[in-house]
Amino acid sequence: MREQIKWLWDNMDPKYHKRHILALMITVFSALMLLVNPALSQRLIDDVIVAQNADPLLGILMVMLAVKVLREGLRYLMVVTLETDSQNVIFNLRTRLFENLQYNDMRFFDSHRTGDLMTRMSADLDWCRHFLSFIDYRIIDSSCTFLFATIYLMTVSWKMTLMLIVITPILLMITKLFSGHVRPRFVAMREKLSEMNTAAQENIAGNRVVKAFAREEYEKARFQEKNEAFRQSHLKINKTWLTFFPFIELLANGMMLVTVFVGGLFIIYGELTPGQLAIFTSLSWALSNPMRELGNLINDLQRFSTSAGKVMELACVKPGIADDPFAVDHPSMKGEIEFRNVSFKYDANLVLSDVSFHILPGQTVAVMGPTGSGKTTLIQLMARFYDVTEGSILVDGCDVREWKLQQLRGGIGTATQDVFLFSDTVEGNVAFGDQSLTLEEVRDFARRADADEFIEHLSEGYDTIIGERGVGLSGGQKQRIALARALALRPSILIMDDTTSAVDSETEQYIQNELRHLPFECTKFIIAQRISSMKDADLILVLQDGKIKEQGTHAELLAKRGYYWQTYMLQYGLQGEEAVKHGA
Repeated sequence: MREQIKWLWDNMDPKYHKRHILALMITVFSALMLLVNPALSQRLIDDVIVAQNADPLLGILMVMLAVKVLREGLRYLMVVTLETDSQNVIFNLRTRLFENLQYNDMRFFDSHRTGDLMTRMSADLDWCRHFLSFIDYRIIDSSCTFLFATIYLMTVSWKMTLMLIVITPILLMITKLFSGHVRPRFVAMREKLSEMNTAAQENIAGNRVVKAFAREEYEKARFQEKNEAFRQSHLKINKTWLTFFPFIELLANGMMLVTVFVGGLFIIYGELTPGQLAIFTSLSWALSNPMRELGNLINDLQRFSTSAGKVMELACVKPGIADDPFAVDHPSMKGEIEFRNVSFKYDANLVLSDVSFHILPGQTVAVMGPTGSGKTTLIQLMARFYDVTEGSILVDGCDVREWKLQQLRGGIGTATQDVFLFSDTVEGNVAFGDQSLTLEEVRDFARRADADEFIEHLSEGYDTIIGERGVGLSGGQKQRIALARALALRPSILIMDDTTSAVDSETEQYIQNELRHLPFECTKFIIAQRISSMKDADLILVLQDGKIKEQGTHAELLAKRGYYWQTYMLQYGLQGEEAVKHGA
C-alpha cells in the first residue's frame, strides 16, 4: 500500500503538494482544538455551577462558541481544498492514462478487455480520488484525535486514562486479523466488477448481433451470472466486516461504561472533580470513535490499494511498438513498398511465412486468398501495428521500424470492411485525418467515394450526426464514408481492405474509375475477393496458409490455372477453356 500512496503522491502536480499538506495540517490543528471546549466545560462546571459563580459564564460560553465556529470554518476550508486538489489530480491522471492508451500497441488491446479498461478509467480512478479527498485526512484526523485526547486526559487523571485505553491493544489485534481476511476479498470483488462491466460493454456493442440471433434471454442469463458473482463478492466482504464489527463496537462502547462507572467512583473517593469527569465524558468519544472507524478505514484502504494497483498497471505499461531512438525523419512518403522474406507469429501461431514482393510508387497491388490466409495481417504489419518476426518491410527503401510512427501511419490511408464511425458529423468523420479540410474538399472526396449523393439526402446533410452504428446507414454507405475518410488524408499509400464488398457492381465500377483519376499519386493496396476489384492491378498476390502461392498480373494468373483461375471461373460462371479465353 505504501507503494501505491507514494506513486499517487509522485503523480500529483508539485503545486498541489503544499496545498495538500496545508489541508492536512488544518486537520491536525482542528483535532487539537477539540480539547478546548471540554477544558472550558470543566471550568463551567467547577467554577460556575459548583461554585455558584455566574461571573465567568458569559465569557466561557462566548469562547466555546468562537472555538466551535472557527473549527468548523477551518474544516470547511480543509474539505474544499482536499476535494479541489483531488479532482485536479485525478483529472491530470485520467488525461495521462488516456494518452497512454492512445499510444499503446495492438497487442495491448488484444490482451485487455474493454470493460476492464473502462473500470480502471472510472471506478478505480475514483478510489484514488477518494483517498486524497477523504481517506488520508480521516486517518490523520482519527489518529491525532486519539493521540491528543489521550495526552490531555493523562494530564487530568492518568489512572482513569489507562483504564480507558487498556483495550486498545486488543482492538489492534482484531483490526490486523480483519485486514488479513478482507484484502483478498477486495481483489476478487474488483475482478468480478471488471467481468460484469465487460459483459455489459460487449452486449451493448453487439446488440444487433444479439437481436439478429434472438439471444436476449441468453445474454440476460449471462449478465445475471456476472452480476450475481459481483453481488456475492460484495456480500463476502460485508459478512467479513460484520463478523469483526460487533467486537470493535463492544470494545468502543465499553469506554463509555468505564467512564461512567469508574469516574463516579473517582469522584466519591476524591480522585476527580465533577468538571474533570465532564472532560472524560466529553472526550471518551475521541478515544472510542477512532476505534469504531478503524474497520471502515481499513475497508477503504484495501479498496484503494486494489484499485490503485490496477491504475498503476495501466499508467506504467509501455508500448511494445514505439519510435526507435535513431528513427529516420521522413518529411514525405513516396509509396514504394517492399516485403523481404517476411514471417510473422502471433504468440505461437505462424500467420505469415517468407512473404516477399515489391511495389513501385503509384502502382496497385491486390491480395486475395481464403479466410485466415494472412491478408489483413499484411496491412497491419505495413502500418507497424505489429512488428515482423523475421525479415523486413521497407517503405521508400527504409525499414518501417526506422520510421517515426506518426510519419509512417500519417502517410497511409486505410478503409476497411468493418467500418467504425465516430460520434460526429459526416463532415467530421470524413475530415478525421485532416481537420483543415474545407467543406468543398470534403464533398469532393465523398463524391469520389460515391457518397456525396446519399449524404446530401440525410436529414442535415454533411452536418448530420452519426455514430459507430450509423444513423440508418446501409453497410455500403458506411463503407463509402470510410473510403472518403481514407482518401481525404491524401495518403501516399491507400489500403482498401474489402472496402467495396457491400456495394453493388455499378458503384464499385464508379469508385474504381475515380481511384484511377485521383488528384494525388498514391500506391494502392487492395484486399478483395471480387475479381472485378483486382483484375486491373499491376500485381496480384494469392495468399494461402500465410504464404504467397501465386503472384502476377490478371492474365498471368489465369494462365496458371490455380486458385485465382478457379475463383474467376466461379464468379463469372465460366467453365474450362472458356475462362482462359474470356480472361484473355
